[in-house]
Amino acid sequence: MLLRTVEAPLLGATCVLLVDEAGGVVVVDAGGGVADRVTRMVAAEGWNPVAVLATHGHVDHTWDAGLLCQRWGVPLHIHEADTYRLADPFGSLGPLGPQLRAMAGLPDPQDPPRVATSPAEPWVTAPLDLPWDGAIGALPLPGHTEGSTAYRVEVDGAAVLLTGDVLFAGSIGRTDLPGGDDATMARSLRLLAREDPLTQVVPGHGPRTTIGAELRTNPYLRAAR
Repeated sequence: MLLRTVEAPLLGATCVLLVDEAGGVVVVDAGGGVADRVTRMVAAEGWNPVAVLATHGHVDHTWDAGLLCQRWGVPLHIHEADTYRLADPFGSLGPLGPQLRAMAGLPDPQDPPRVATSPAEPWVTAPLDLPWDGAIGALPLPGHTEGSTAYRVEVDGAAVLLTGDVLFAGSIGRTDLPGGDDATMARSLRLLAREDPLTQVVPGHGPRTTIGAELRTNPYLRAAR
């Protein structure tokens, strides 16, 4: 499996492209301003889009999801607990929403044409059923939002977690926005702290890291052990 990333102009959110051996591509977190670049990449490589995924429903991770879904005729997969955010992408952020909309300078998000929900049971990994030769496990990790979900894949024989805004290099996602919860986030972090230290982490913002590096240097993950 290939893994490629594109940094969104809006808040530097990380958009991930996962490509199987047959050229099927899954796009994770289509943030604001990535649609045209991602479309060009996919066309230039001759890849075949099969799905768009979101690690959670905050609009900086879903802004261009509807546009890509409409272009390609594919569904958006998002945890069912965060689907309400798609209908109210700014209001569901509380006071931050109007501020983000004003600063973005982008056309408003389009509603995805179809929505397929990922497994609802928190803290349990389940495979996603996609028309794709790769394998993706969905691991719901609530706390940043009710439906925050990490996606587990294997790239060149190494385990990789796409953690969205649950875990960053040196930090974690906010819990003070609507739908966030400190105690729930703590349980999600405890689960991540038990992952293999060699597991690679691709966060929703910022540089890549590993679970082992975060256990050594991230005070939030250290405290969760």
